[in-house]
Amino acid sequence: MRVLIVSDTHGRAEQLGSILQQNQPLNYLVHCGDVEGDEDYIRALAGCPVYMVKGNNDFFCDLPREEEFYLGNCKVFLTHGHYYGVSMDLEGIMDEGRARGADIVMFGHTHRPVVEEGKNIVALNPGSLSYPRQMGRKPSYIVMEIDEKNILHFAIKYVDK
Repeated sequence: MRVLIVSDTHGRAEQLGSILQQNQPLNYLVHCGDVEGDEDYIRALAGCPVYMVKGNNDFFCDLPREEEFYLGNCKVFLTHGHYYGVSMDLEGIMDEGRARGADIVMFGHTHRPVVEEGKNIVALNPGSLSYPRQMGRKPSYIVMEIDEKNILHFAIKYVDK
């Protein structure tokens, strides 16, 4: 199974089409919030099932604040992250994920990519496709693969401007 994880497009999802094409085949697209009105555009572009949540800048949309779902045998807790203090550290969001029985927590908000493996949980933040804040400031996303043995593989990928 192959999953594309993005976040914080902030109404500027133009790059998403080429990123989707470059990473085919995909089973799912996950957007960790701050879509800012591009929900329908992203769903139409994806060509696969989409999970998407509301971010702190998604004021007038019907997206859920949080989602829980399975990818293969892995339970995912998806949220934008701003309610869990992710700008300070990941303990709060990882604790919440564990409390929900999640194997993976996916979030955005910081605009910085992260793959952090904690005790019985993995925290993933794909960074931002529109306004990256990490060193070098390249737009980023994550490709996650779950192999036939249910082992997770993650790759943070960067877009050349």
